[in-house]
Amino acid sequence: MNLTDVIIAPIISEKSSKDAAASKFTFKVSKKADKLAIKKAVESKFTVNVVSVATMVVKGRSQRFGARRTETTMSSWKKAIVQLKPEQKIDLFETAAAK
Repeated sequence: MNLTDVIIAPIISEKSSKDAAASKFTFKVSKKADKLAIKKAVESKFTVNVVSVATMVVKGRSQRFGARRTETTMSSWKKAIVQLKPEQKIDLFETAAAK
């Protein structure tokens, strides 16, 4: 797996903004990525030192669409919370916290 295919998007929410103050950053990652691949991808993309990686698979929710209210299930996805060294930050999350 290429390192460019591992990180899909950052997750910017109220909780992830609070965690960013403690040097924890949240990303949506590929379901096939393991912790070592996530660590290498974050270190190479943002030039930081990763201390630990926690991953979890988020179950897809069911939603109702259309006039007949047919129920469909959204696909599951994988989330990774990356812990950096205390003095390091990722600038992508700093702009979200300032808003």
